[in-house]
Amino acid sequence: MTVLVTALAAAAGRGLAGSAAVAAAVLAGQLSIGWCNDAVDAQRDTDGGRRDKPVAAGELPPRVVAVAAGTALALCVPLSLLSGAAAGAIHLGGTVAGWAYNLWLKHTVFSPLSYAVGFGSLPAFVTLGLLPPSWPQWWAPVAGALLGVGAHLVNVLPDIEDDLAAGVRGLPQRLGRVACRWLAPLMMLAAVAVLVAGPPGPVGAMSWMLAAAAAAISILGTAVPSKAGNRWPFRAAIVVAGMAVAQLLLRGPDLVRT
Repeated sequence: MTVLVTALAAAAGRGLAGSAAVAAAVLAGQLSIGWCNDAVDAQRDTDGGRRDKPVAAGELPPRVVAVAAGTALALCVPLSLLSGAAAGAIHLGGTVAGWAYNLWLKHTVFSPLSYAVGFGSLPAFVTLGLLPPSWPQWWAPVAGALLGVGAHLVNVLPDIEDDLAAGVRGLPQRLGRVACRWLAPLMMLAAVAVLVAGPPGPVGAMSWMLAAAAAAISILGTAVPSKAGNRWPFRAAIVVAGMAVAQLLLRGPDLVRT
């Protein structure tokens, strides 16, 4: 995520210093959200045998990870504000949405909102840090929000049964595995379609090629049945997100609202 948003900042004209500020803020925010999730879910991950997580594997006590999450969040505040008050507020709002998911929203039918806000706010964080600050074109945050919802669906997909057994009933868990397998690629494809059709001007050959590749990976990554615990759908979503950012890079000058 940090690499993709930093590349977007460079393409939008944030320059070396501005892009470095974006990278530092996004990295701190993502670390805080990830570590918060590990601390909150420590017991559930341990019960589920998640040996890929240091807390669940007994390599770190939950308190250490909780302190690390709080420290990263505290650092995220000044790092976000390096891009200006408006941009900083947008990024901090997206980071808070991630924390809200970990602490509460993941158990509710509104669980996709955190991902939609978190992903959808990133283009505004980039463009509001420009001089002068500018809002992004509508298609950038819309595509980001759709990608976020798709990422939420595929992130939950491998663990739906374990989540239900632990009492976690977000929207994907309520919909079930089969519905999520089909809904996730639809969200990803909708995001790609917005990025192809939204920007002004003709669509180049490279954009069409990226769109076709993203469509194929979205469908193969999630619509094809996979075993519980399989992480391929989430990895496929990351690849599609990278292709979506590549679409944005191709339209970098069009990102800012005029």
